[in-house]
Amino acid sequence: MRLLKVAACNLNQWAMDFNCNTKQIKESIAKAKEAGAVIRLGPELEIPGYGCEDHFLELDTVNHSWECLKDILLGDWTDGIVCSIGMPVIKGSERELRWFTAWKQRDELVDFQLPSEISEALGQKSVPFGYGFVKFQDTAIAAEVCEELFTPNPPHSELALNGVEVFMNASGSHHQLRKLDVRLRAFIGATHTRGGVYMYSNHQGCDGGRLYYDGCACVVVNGDVVAQGSQFSLKDIEVVVSQIDLDVVASLRGSLSSFQEQASCKTKVPSVEVPYSLCLPFNLKIRLSVPLKIKYHSPEEEIAFGPGCWLWDYLRRSGASGFLLPLSGGADSSSVAAIVGCMCQLVVKDIANGDVQVKADAIRIGNYKDGQYPTDSREFAKRIFYTVFMGSENSSEMTRSRAKVLADEIGSWHLDVSIDGVVSALLSLFQTLTGKRPRYKVDGGSNVENLSLQNIQARIRMVLAFMLASLLPWVHNKPGFYLVLGSSNVDEGLRGYLTKYDCSSADINPIGSISKQDLRAFLRWAAIHLGYSSLADVEAAPPTAELEPIRSNYSQLDEVDMGMTYEELSVYGRLRKIFRCGPVSMFQNLCYRWGARLSPSQVAEKVKHFFKYYSINRHKMTVLTPSYHAESYSPEDNRFDLRQFLYNARWPYQFQKIDELVRELDVKDVQESRNHETVAAASDGVGGMGVAAAGSGNPNVGF
Repeated sequence: MRLLKVAACNLNQWAMDFNCNTKQIKESIAKAKEAGAVIRLGPELEIPGYGCEDHFLELDTVNHSWECLKDILLGDWTDGIVCSIGMPVIKGSERELRWFTAWKQRDELVDFQLPSEISEALGQKSVPFGYGFVKFQDTAIAAEVCEELFTPNPPHSELALNGVEVFMNASGSHHQLRKLDVRLRAFIGATHTRGGVYMYSNHQGCDGGRLYYDGCACVVVNGDVVAQGSQFSLKDIEVVVSQIDLDVVASLRGSLSSFQEQASCKTKVPSVEVPYSLCLPFNLKIRLSVPLKIKYHSPEEEIAFGPGCWLWDYLRRSGASGFLLPLSGGADSSSVAAIVGCMCQLVVKDIANGDVQVKADAIRIGNYKDGQYPTDSREFAKRIFYTVFMGSENSSEMTRSRAKVLADEIGSWHLDVSIDGVVSALLSLFQTLTGKRPRYKVDGGSNVENLSLQNIQARIRMVLAFMLASLLPWVHNKPGFYLVLGSSNVDEGLRGYLTKYDCSSADINPIGSISKQDLRAFLRWAAIHLGYSSLADVEAAPPTAELEPIRSNYSQLDEVDMGMTYEELSVYGRLRKIFRCGPVSMFQNLCYRWGARLSPSQVAEKVKHFFKYYSINRHKMTVLTPSYHAESYSPEDNRFDLRQFLYNARWPYQFQKIDELVRELDVKDVQESRNHETVAAASDGVGGMGVAAAGSGNPNVGF
């Protein structure tokens, strides 16, 4: 036997915080050594943090990284252990082409001259650099950076044929709903057919942007997961350790004739020889790791824990004293309130489990004195979470009541305020200036008047929210300020069904990249598992903005206003972004998907209606509140959806092509298509649709 103990890490690094990052790297190495590991793998770019973005273009970032690496190497931290530590190098290789250039020389290692300060401190002038592996006396190890695992010809394939047994993937992989299975299947596949030990380390937390890196450090041996870290956690450092026998790798490879055949004619990969052994011989006192059942969270749990942990990181690192949320009693704002409540529950739970850092942060943020600290999530919420129902003459008693009940269940400091006086004052000012006073459509007003009256209410709520967030702590003799939370979902952003600079404008938004359908499922889950039973009533209520007067024959509803359902919006979003469909190809795919119930002309009208309002409202995405990223079809244009914001909303060429296609489709084609769809539906299949049309209804696509 060749017994090898390895350690993979989840680290909650913070972009550009070199002191914090270096401290946590050292602590993770110490934890790995304490557990007896001889290999420690950290996440990608762990010294500067993964999300530095254009800071990577600054020489300071590279220089500071070298300085931190020197600090680590000059101590005894790395004595007796192989450490993979991530940082940018001027000759670096990374997948983000804006900041890094891929290393293309695969046939040799080059001599990289160390910076003079590093060279003098270490007494070493250069190091081998490039694509290769490290050959010890008893095994060989190599690195495979993050995205390389998912390339058509991943390095581990070639490296395995060259005798590499341990693969180290230092990653910076962010959370996305339902994505973890794709990642784990890739690790399993990398070693299932060719043998090997696959180590994976990742960042975990909000490192300064819209992404939450979702950890899940793990070790896989010959296709079996033998160690798995948490996906969501408030911990800053988590080290998972695995004790493995490398002979099982050699045994599997020796049994595969195809592996032996390909290894005999492999392309030789350069290596660096190290006269040192990593493995121990057979010892009954050493217990070996066994295959584990992989832990997956449901999408509802992901919505609770991912944004909840992201909010905690943002709160403790921003210097704020809490959150303020305009709580309407509707599904979206109630989802955000439940996520904050979940965050409070996680904080109290981790304090009870002995997490010193979480306790210290909670004491500071909650302004606890005399040795007190949070022991009850509702009491903690009362200190750090304001909710405000901003009602008007158009608000119903049901939404007001739902907001109050939910606030009581979570424990937030809840306010109920009427904005009618402010609305009336603005309308009187307008009337003084123009001599006219706008009316709602139900009262005989025009569309322009109706929309303007709705926007006035929405924007007053935004102004009031920020005023309360800055002044309420002062009113209650609390230090600091509160962050305003937004609550628009990804589908409303895609359609532009929000008022520019209304309550969708906030400091951050934990649900801005989550679909309405997923949020409704989350509300049903949270009503039971988070203990907020009123959420069941919230979920059952029809979505409404409550910006127009309620009449006996009229009640404003979101889906009626939009002219499309939330389910349809998700389909449009996936086709537009994930499957890269313009108007014409979207029409063609939806003729397959909806052909059993809609004629081509009806499909055409729906597609035109979507693209008209998508393009008219695209400008709103330029000022969208920074949102937690959780969905592949996010329309947020700062990072995830790089498209223009000024369109010809008539789409004359594209819509004309759609009209031509509608005329070409004769009745016989349509009837045959509908018959085919009926057969597919009866057999629970999607036969005949094609990949894009079928995928447009699948929330798992787009990773």
